[in-house]
Amino acid sequence: MVTAVFLGTLFALLLLGVPIAFTLILTAAVILTFLHAFSPELIVQSVIFGGYSFTLLAIPFFILSGELMSTGGISKRIVDFFDVVVGHVPGGLGYVTILASIVFAGLSGSAVADAAALGAILLPMMVDAGYDKAISVGLIISAALIAPIIPPSIPLILYGVAGEVSIGKLFLSGIVPGLIMGLALMIVWYFVTKKNGFKPSRENRASLKEIWAIFKQSIWALIMPLIIVGGIRFGIFTPTEAGVIAVVYAFLVSVFIYKELTLKDFYHTLVKSGKTVGQVLLVATAAMATAWAVTLAQVPQNIAMMMSGFLENKLLLMFIINVFLLVVGMVIDLTPAMLILTPILLPLIKQAGIDPVYYGLIMCLNLVIGLVTPPVGTVLYVGCGLSKLSMHEIVKAALPFILVEVVLLVLFILFPSIVIVPLKLITGA
Repeated sequence: MVTAVFLGTLFALLLLGVPIAFTLILTAAVILTFLHAFSPELIVQSVIFGGYSFTLLAIPFFILSGELMSTGGISKRIVDFFDVVVGHVPGGLGYVTILASIVFAGLSGSAVADAAALGAILLPMMVDAGYDKAISVGLIISAALIAPIIPPSIPLILYGVAGEVSIGKLFLSGIVPGLIMGLALMIVWYFVTKKNGFKPSRENRASLKEIWAIFKQSIWALIMPLIIVGGIRFGIFTPTEAGVIAVVYAFLVSVFIYKELTLKDFYHTLVKSGKTVGQVLLVATAAMATAWAVTLAQVPQNIAMMMSGFLENKLLLMFIINVFLLVVGMVIDLTPAMLILTPILLPLIKQAGIDPVYYGLIMCLNLVIGLVTPPVGTVLYVGCGLSKLSMHEIVKAALPFILVEVVLLVLFILFPSIVIVPLKLITGA
């Protein structure tokens, strides 16, 4: 009964349009009232103590570093480099979009930041080159989904905090799947290019001299993901410390090397980042209150009992959970979905003997697909804002890219070794 109260309250408040943070707090209050344990003081304390996490500090640092890279010219250097390398092939700007998204993913950890930063640069270039605007936006927002998979990933940080799973291992688990996503999008883009006859963005192949010249300009942007991933892999710093290093690095490169970050720009970047951080962490701490109430009500145990018949069949259990997550991802944003559902589903996953790190990567990939699907896809709204096109036009154009990401999700479920084996090789476990 308490599980029905939890789900009914949550979805009813969402349908009424209550802001997500208040929805989560009110849901916790309703659960506690149902249990005859309502206490405003306990709810407030759970929200406050939900933010008492050293690991959560990584989120504001990576958000700020992403904004600094966008404002300070780092994002533009990444695009310029790949344009020189692959711009001469048919549909070259599409490949530039995917490759730049892979690199920028290793800098920001946020699909929204990736779509906004790279879309602002690449969409005008793609339209000027004669590409269909809707297809261009569809590719940009679909490629942005690589950002939450390749480290550093903000959703994986949230999963690690909520489920008490090693964030270092979660980060490393996303490297190979993220690169596979990029390759899959390139394959789809190849056929889209052939069908639509998209032209190269450059008339001639760049000479080695040109490539070397742009590489020297872009090297500071291109090596940053290697510093972050390498530092975490070899235990030089923690994910939170990596966020601090990313901010300092982005600031120094933007001010002293590229010289594009002014004092005024820096102020606006801090303000913009502060607003984003406030939204994310308010939802995160509110979700901690809901997670506490849900745990107190033994909702995870109730769900485990209901699904006990599937515990021996890991594959069937994973498919059932992932169908549920796909539906949830369409109606609840990534951050609250990750924070609410992790404490509920992870005990079930552990009971079934499924690797929590592997499941975290699958859960993240599943829920990020919801970022580009209506009605609440935040990355989809970024695409609408950049292009001034309707949601229907963009979703229709993005459908081939979204479908290939769903196919990859299914493949990762059917063949867990695609995720687990590379992770063991990288970590040496």
